[in-house]
Amino acid sequence: MNDPRGRGPITRFFIGLWDAMNFTRRLVFNLLFFGLLLVVLIALGSGNKVTPMPDRTTLVIAPEGKLVEQYSTDPASRAFARMVGDQSGGEVQLRDLLRALDAAKDDKRIERVLLRTDRMAFSGYASTREVAAAIARLRASGKQVVAFGENFDQSQYQLAAEASEVYLDPMGGIMLEGLGRYRQYYREGLQDKLGVDVHLFRVGEYKSAAEPYILDAASPEAKEADLFWMNDVWQRYLADIGKARKIAPQQLAADIDDLPQGIEAAQGDLGAYAKSHHLVDGLKTQEQVEDLLAERGVADADADGGFRNIGLDDYLRRVDETLSAVDERPQVAVVVAEGEISGGQQPPGRIGGESTAELLRAARDDDKVKAVVLRVDSPGGEVFASEQIRREVVGLKDAGKPVVVSMGDLAASGGYWISMDADRIYADPSTITGSIGIFGMIPTIPRTLEKIGVHTDGVGTTRFAGAFDVTRPLDPAVGQVIQSVIDKGYRDFTGRVAQARHKPVADIDAVGRGRVWTGAQGKERGLVDAFGGLEDAIADAAQRAKLGKPDAYRVNYVEKQATPFDQLFGRFMQGRAAALLFAHSDAARALFADLLPARAKDELRFVQDAMTPGPGLPVKALAYCFCGF
Repeated sequence: MNDPRGRGPITRFFIGLWDAMNFTRRLVFNLLFFGLLLVVLIALGSGNKVTPMPDRTTLVIAPEGKLVEQYSTDPASRAFARMVGDQSGGEVQLRDLLRALDAAKDDKRIERVLLRTDRMAFSGYASTREVAAAIARLRASGKQVVAFGENFDQSQYQLAAEASEVYLDPMGGIMLEGLGRYRQYYREGLQDKLGVDVHLFRVGEYKSAAEPYILDAASPEAKEADLFWMNDVWQRYLADIGKARKIAPQQLAADIDDLPQGIEAAQGDLGAYAKSHHLVDGLKTQEQVEDLLAERGVADADADGGFRNIGLDDYLRRVDETLSAVDERPQVAVVVAEGEISGGQQPPGRIGGESTAELLRAARDDDKVKAVVLRVDSPGGEVFASEQIRREVVGLKDAGKPVVVSMGDLAASGGYWISMDADRIYADPSTITGSIGIFGMIPTIPRTLEKIGVHTDGVGTTRFAGAFDVTRPLDPAVGQVIQSVIDKGYRDFTGRVAQARHKPVADIDAVGRGRVWTGAQGKERGLVDAFGGLEDAIADAAQRAKLGKPDAYRVNYVEKQATPFDQLFGRFMQGRAAALLFAHSDAARALFADLLPARAKDELRFVQDAMTPGPGLPVKALAYCFCGF
């Protein structure tokens, strides 16, 4: 065996020189390889040029996935998911849908719109009403809107009903059933079966967010409050559908009550029932609808569906192409606050006390930003994180920049906390808001451990040492401490709302105590200033900043920027080369399978995160509302 230590200095020199040359060669070739790869990716991505759109084009709006305020995934993941046809957990941004509908209204090249909403999911009725209003504006401009679906739920149908014509597959159906809110209650399972004692501390008899952990059924107060706001939303829904389809709301309600008899009279044919009750204009297959559009528009055998058309994504790229790359106009910044409110840095789709505050601070520090719209769609969350964001709203106003809040489907509890100091609060009449209340919760499991013969014992230097150990019974004195903290949190909440809304604390307490309201009910009680959507809030903010007419300023969404790789890969996935590579290749799809994140939405996850101990009192004060549909 050769021993390197026995080699002479000259031999070692040449060996070292050889190793250095090998290293340099590999480094140069690697740099050349990755440089060439980057050039190829850029070339492939930029090869997807936007071609001119001919006249008499049909805009096909057929998004798949959940309607959201903000994407929760990066551009590369979204582009790849679309490429391989994986729409599970897909997302459609509300702003994109509204932008396309409003652009098509004035676009002479767009002759009509084919609308498919039967593959969308919705989280509330405020956002659907905002889209429905945009469809109504499009139709009022003289553009024909044809809606088609294989089946419609009542949220999907609310959008389809605004079309000029609505067609349903002959084997499909529409089921208008009303609004309901049912939850699971865990008291018996937790306390009687498992021996887990859940200690709830709250202010407000209507603050029902944590009731499932201490009760076996909803409290009378919870049922009273829920039915009050749900009836308001439902009556508005019936009125909207009735207006769009020229059916009396009372007739719609009567048809729902008589649904069994109506379906029986239609011999179980849901499509025939929908047509006979004027919910749709006809029963057609997708192919028949496409033939209809080819006949009315421009037939094109090479196009999907056989008629000249353009999809939503391609159309948005053409709309965005008209925008100048460098725009020096003053800005109205929009900051999206969507999801649960938690401490620290949070990804898109969640609100972070630090991350969302940083976005508002960036808007404050940007000299081009003259006003800010905070778009809120949140059930709330941690009190301290909500307060961090509220302080930034106040900081913007102190800096002379108006702040207007636009409430989406849900702006309740902590969602209202971050909204209350705005110069003006806009909401849809069907927005869910209020829920001004605080709670905290801590489980203890000594009885659970006893079931398996495990006991906890030890010593402490004070009576409170180890008091928050969940394996020990909760000392009533500790419960008193926690309740005092929760009481203080409620006083802070109502006091800040009273100051922001210029009302006595007693008035806020009267509409608080955890009670949930619709936007219409909230406006009657002084929690909301005006009805309107995002565009109304933007116009108000611009007016407050004295920016002039809409073409004198631009709207800029302030959000976390995608990495250069994400942007590059996203552009590449939109190109033709990527379609050839991935669309029909199982191996290529498997190679990038990890790009698609799993999604899970579970209210227990928030409770688990909220009960994770932190510095200070190991029970967090929460302003949270389980008040979605």
